[in-house]
Amino acid sequence: MKILELGHLVLYVSDLARSRRFYGEILGWHEIAGEVPLGVPAAAFTSGRTHHELLLIEVGPSATPIPAGRRLGMYHFGLKVGDSDDDLRAVAAHLAANDVPVLGATDHTVTHSLYIADPDGNEIELYADVLAPQEWRDNPAAVFAPMRPLHL
Repeated sequence: MKILELGHLVLYVSDLARSRRFYGEILGWHEIAGEVPLGVPAAAFTSGRTHHELLLIEVGPSATPIPAGRRLGMYHFGLKVGDSDDDLRAVAAHLAANDVPVLGATDHTVTHSLYIADPDGNEIELYADVLAPQEWRDNPAAVFAPMRPLHL
């Protein structure tokens, strides 16, 4: 077996309308029109790369929230937002204009990243690929370089 690519992500959300606004209006994903045939409120989104990359399923406000701190499960997922610090600066300004707090900023050598949380506390890495693939593709030292604080 060979994994070809990460296809899509499915998240349970407490309030579908709030999450639709966050992922669609703030993060800019395109919502796929039509009812998702799951029998529960749901919405699907795509960047245009594939049929869908994100599916949100509403479980309501009484669902158990994500616990803080070290836990099993997903830590964060990453979304590429550009290829330069200028792209990342524009994202930071957009987040600030929409009252989305930046939780952290990291220079990973290969990428420069901002970290945010969605309305249900799922952490999201918004990153720009700042190192050309020929510089990291066969160089694990570049991919696993020490992390440093990012100052945009």
